[in-house]
Amino acid sequence: MSARAPGANRPRPVTVTVHELTTFDGARVEGVLRALPGATTAVVLTHPRRSTTHHPLVDVLLDSGVSVWTQGTRSGGNDVALVYEKALLDVAAGMSFVRDLGFSSVVTLGHSGGSALQAFYVEQAAMEPEFRLDVTPAGRPVALAGVRMPVPDGVIFVAPHPGEGHVLLHCIDPSVVDEDPASRNPALDLYRAANGFAAPPQPSTYSADFLAHYRAAQHDRVHRIDVRARELAATASRARAAFARSETRGELRLDSTPRLITTYRTDADPRGVDPSLDPSGRPYGSAWGPRPDLTNYGFAGFARVATPDAWLSVWSAFTTNADFRRCAAGVHVPTLFVEAGDDVVGFPAVSREMFDALRAADKTHLRVPSLDLGPSPAAGLEEHSIAGHLRRWLSSRYETV
Repeated sequence: MSARAPGANRPRPVTVTVHELTTFDGARVEGVLRALPGATTAVVLTHPRRSTTHHPLVDVLLDSGVSVWTQGTRSGGNDVALVYEKALLDVAAGMSFVRDLGFSSVVTLGHSGGSALQAFYVEQAAMEPEFRLDVTPAGRPVALAGVRMPVPDGVIFVAPHPGEGHVLLHCIDPSVVDEDPASRNPALDLYRAANGFAAPPQPSTYSADFLAHYRAAQHDRVHRIDVRARELAATASRARAAFARSETRGELRLDSTPRLITTYRTDADPRGVDPSLDPSGRPYGSAWGPRPDLTNYGFAGFARVATPDAWLSVWSAFTTNADFRRCAAGVHVPTLFVEAGDDVVGFPAVSREMFDALRAADKTHLRVPSLDLGPSPAAGLEEHSIAGHLRRWLSSRYETV
């Protein structure tokens, strides 16, 4: 191994190539390989819905002396129809491609929402094929048993959260009545002064009794949407079967039309406006901005539109398989878990539970003050930055150049 100063010019140029891969079920996904001459270790960076081609950690990883494979899924840029069990087929295609290039070590990296995807992949890849999942939460078949799913030599989680379902469970607004976006149950309104809300940027303060009722009502709302999603998924399944059997299919087209679930007001996590709840270095506000009391009523938000299959696979905490804490029990490879103190989606108590659930004998939990992902952190912060931790962890376990 050779040591170089962080951010130093690479001694050799990086070769960049674009590849189209075909998944086990025939879907097409694209990826970019940045090959560092002489590197025998590669890091795979994938996110279920966002492009990772220009992810800020790419340069950090290259500067760490490893090659980098960035890849999207079939749902890149649009998660309306994202199904995690199908996304595993996309990740498997990328992992197989990188393995076949001859790297001696392959490490997978999940950032934020990519962490649950990677934990889910590692869990399923480590299983004997016959024990892998064979249906999605909506009952659609997915042939994971027949898929080549290489197990990585290590996994890195950067600013991970417990999965979209659990994020939504804590930020969905339970004051919505009968899924009417203009409705409001005042007793469950997070942004009502009588319940403890203070005008921003002043912190709000909620009673334990209010929070208990609020959290229970959030569970109830997700359960109600689950029932609707299952009904729609079952109707669609019956329509597809009838369509396949019928010789005159015209009249069945309408029955086969996908129904979409629209979920309003999903920016209402009490932790966003009450910093005393699971305190950390996060700023006031949410992932959608500094005024969740306003954005909760706007266009932005998690799970705004989803197919029934996507709701059950991704957004319901009660049906998703991509639950980090559940999947962590199947993660046995060396693991780096980097928690960011200013993360508005990750919270200390939850992060501890996630880390504790990992079953790797070699696992490291680090906490950095900031979500700074750049290759050159502010002066004096390199040692404690995400970039610095990644470089040290990789070089101490894998061959780097």
